Amino acid sequence: MGRFSLLFARLVLIGCLIAPATAQAATLVYAGTLIADPSKAARGPSTVVVEGGRIEAVEDGFRSPGEGDEVIDLRDRTILPGLIDAHVHLTGDHDDPFYQGFIDTDEYAVAVGLKNAELTLEAGFTTVRDLGGAPEAVFAVGRAIEEEMHPGPRLVAAGTAVSIIGGHGDMTGVRPEIVELGGDNTCTGPVQCAERVREFSRAGADVIKIAATGGVLSQQGRGLGAHFTPEEMEAIVATARSLGLKVAAHAHGARGVEAAVRAGVSSIEHGTFIDDAGIEAMRQRGSYYVPTLLAFRGIEEQLGTGIYTPVVEKKIRQVISHTGAGLRAAYAAGVPIAYGTDAGVFAHGRNGEEAAMMVELSGLPPRAVLESATVNAADLLGIADETGTIEPGKAADLIAVDGDPMEDITALERIRFVMARGRAHDLPSAAE
Repeated sequence: MGRFSLLFARLVLIGCLIAPATAQAATLVYAGTLIADPSKAARGPSTVVVEGGRIEAVEDGFRSPGEGDEVIDLRDRTILPGLIDAHVHLTGDHDDPFYQGFIDTDEYAVAVGLKNAELTLEAGFTTVRDLGGAPEAVFAVGRAIEEEMHPGPRLVAAGTAVSIIGGHGDMTGVRPEIVELGGDNTCTGPVQCAERVREFSRAGADVIKIAATGGVLSQQGRGLGAHFTPEEMEAIVATARSLGLKVAAHAHGARGVEAAVRAGVSSIEHGTFIDDAGIEAMRQRGSYYVPTLLAFRGIEEQLGTGIYTPVVEKKIRQVISHTGAGLRAAYAAGVPIAYGTDAGVFAHGRNGEEAAMMVELSGLPPRAVLESATVNAADLLGIADETGTIEPGKAADLIAVDGDPMEDITALERIRFVMARGRAHDLPSAAE
């Protein structure tokens, strides 16, 4: 090769090295109306630019596609952030009899969880917090979703709840050897309770759940009052914080609610009989209220069907008359609200019905409901940097609905499009 040819070859090589890279193809999602952040005003016609599973840009109007760009045309629909349900149980079904957990294996629970995860995603929920299930099963479900082996929402999971011996979350009324097979999630005294938290953290828990009071669906018949001592709950919360974990408290009775809040839990789940003292404690400490109104509808629907034992039916009749009262008082006092349904107590996939109940039974305006299911829930789960709003840098979690959910909250029951972490999911009801 001559000197001139060698020089030319080198110049060509240098040019290739410094030439700008070919622009990556993007997905352009056209929105007729865009609710990028439910706490702010909606935008008109917009384009959400998605690249590599994340939101690259949000632009007014409809951007013309470049070479290789994909267009998802939703100009006749409203786009908003993917919804977040802060209280689900993916590995169980609502019509399982109470003894089902003594029969099914963890392997079968994984299959149930994956089935329910897809139903939840199709309902418009791109993130959920699972607050009760066999740890091996629910963590496996979350891993399968994260590794894109199966469609489903982003999963923040607790595994098993920390409980007192003989209380809600413990096995009651069965042979001792069956109790032993169920593992040990109970504790007595601050030292043992701290140890349980460390064990659950080691097992992979993203959040710690405690049964601060009695529960409705457990077989223990000693009411819905407080369970743990204040010292035990303080040990649970302090240990969880030292490990970077939040604590969610299942709580029905008023004194159990107040004690859990004063111990420092991040959220109260249910809060059925919350009173002024509990609400004031939540307001002062910034604890979230997760209402789970749909759970009350679900259990009422199955009264008298044989699904529940007499001891459980008695507790159901005790709580259903209070549906929505605690949420109404908490919202009026300025307590932050995070959307949560207790899916698994009713059929998975109905999660969106909670929104209308929050409006009808507790008087929340639709905007507040949307905030509870997006920005608020993301804050509670500690993932506000990742999701909850539609803005550059965040995961591309988007849904589309017919109508305006700021005016008609039942629009959340008419999901027409779902994108989770940049992947569009085919909906079985997409055909109109």
